[in-house]
Amino acid sequence: MTTNKANTADTAGMTVLVTGATGRVGRRVVESAEAAGLTVRAASRGGAVRFDWADRSTWADALRGADAAHLAYLPDVGAPGAAEAVGAFSRLAVEMGVGRLTLLSARGEHQAHATERAVRDSGARWTVVRASWFSQNLSEGPLLAEMRAGELVFPAGEVLEPFIDTRDIGDVVVAALTGGDRFAGRTLDLTGPRLLSFRQAVAEISAAAGRDITYVPVSARDYGAALAEFGVPPQEAQFLVELFETNLDGRNAMLSEGVREVLGRDPRDFAEFTAEQAEAGTWKS
Repeated sequence: MTTNKANTADTAGMTVLVTGATGRVGRRVVESAEAAGLTVRAASRGGAVRFDWADRSTWADALRGADAAHLAYLPDVGAPGAAEAVGAFSRLAVEMGVGRLTLLSARGEHQAHATERAVRDSGARWTVVRASWFSQNLSEGPLLAEMRAGELVFPAGEVLEPFIDTRDIGDVVVAALTGGDRFAGRTLDLTGPRLLSFRQAVAEISAAAGRDITYVPVSARDYGAALAEFGVPPQEAQFLVELFETNLDGRNAMLSEGVREVLGRDPRDFAEFTAEQAEAGTWKS
């Protein structure tokens, strides 16, 4: 159950567009916004509200009638073309009266700075939400198949990361959208409550799931070569190599008070996440 409570005086009847609404963060933004009593327009490439970053003809219809919007750029906020697309979308949002925007960004990812700047320069009342590595990256998405197979091969070495539960990100986004001027014009730094290496995280999952799952570190270059073999486009594979070489170099091995500042509570611990997902059978082979 989310702890977020919208300020009803400021947000009564508020309609929020959530892009990437079926993603690991977007889905939690939708859940938190609905729990806060907001009207949610859940947008995705295949949903009832169609939205595609690569198809600008979908943008205006998605924005029409919305009071605020949460932006999550795919495939990554720092990917080539992200700043141009997000900037154009943000300016259109302002023109259409959607002046309150949040942008999901990545902690420590210098490639994302141009996209953040594009939102700041759009004229909107903006909040950038910089999050650390998602706990749910190990229970949803492309890494889940490897976890279920019993071996995670990943280019994170033994670096420490403050894994964050995406439910906390969703609650922070909604608090920012409904908080008036409190979080407008700010960049929020979000982490979980403790540092874990990927080896330690996989070991905790293994123990909770009651089965052997191992972690095998590889270099970013080797990982990129494997992605190319699996058919990932060369430009995307190269971007991911550069991203992993920088973002997983230890620069994020520190905790922040962002979740507590916004929500007034501690972030969810990784152990809570693992226990819930293990009970749900997420990592069964």
